[in-house]
Amino acid sequence: MNLTTQRRLAASILKVGENRVWIDPNEAEEVSRAITRESVKQLIDQGIIKARPKTGISSYRSKKIKAQKAKGRRKGRGSIKGAKKARTPKKQVWMKTIRALRTDLREMRDAGEIDPTTYRKLYKMAKGGAFRSKSYMKNYARDHELLK
Repeated sequence: MNLTTQRRLAASILKVGENRVWIDPNEAEEVSRAITRESVKQLIDQGIIKARPKTGISSYRSKKIKAQKAKGRRKGRGSIKGAKKARTPKKQVWMKTIRALRTDLREMRDAGEIDPTTYRKLYKMAKGGAFRSKSYMKNYARDHELLK
């Protein structure tokens, strides 16, 4: 039984696409007799023809992945996009390092491990990028006998 005309009419009346029009398969005979917009409207009122609900996109999978990422999963080498410097900018790395060095220098000076002159010398060297970490700076101070 060909119901394309009825489906088309119902779609325009219901203001949905033709694929969203549902026709009761038990009433197909009655629907085939409906050839005017008025008769199709009557069938819609009777509930023989209906508009199917829109199909949404489930957010279940995205929520699940987000929860896993919050736990620290799914962050391996294969998930990394962008260069190393893009993920943590050079400036941020530098700020983290220099702040640690300066804090350490301050603590050494206040504790009396180094005198103010040595403090200033090491401070300038740190600013110049001479030390890559606190341990390197401490080793330098120990090797050059700058510690008291």
